[in-house]
Amino acid sequence: MDDKRKTPRRRVLKDGKIIFADGMRVIDCTIRDMSKVGARLLIASSAGVPETFHLFEKSTGMVYPTTVVWRQTSALGVKFDADPTSIHDPANKRYARLRFL
Repeated sequence: MDDKRKTPRRRVLKDGKIIFADGMRVIDCTIRDMSKVGARLLIASSAGVPETFHLFEKSTGMVYPTTVVWRQTSALGVKFDADPTSIHDPANKRYARLRFL
């Protein structure tokens, strides 16, 4: 089966957090495939996850603004809407509390 993606993806196994409701709601996820433009996320249930949210990649401390491209019962395909920001950047205080999750 041919991969029709514009950007090649790489297989990863990383802890992540889905963040929405202005940072007040957090759902654990596993990042399984990732590229410069998107990722595949595994979660317990995709019910209740909004169409847009921020994805926190725990190992790097990066936060990606995302939009859901496809949805299954326990998985999401997302695209990154902009460049990520770091929780370690002193100018970005919005998600600084994620350092402790």
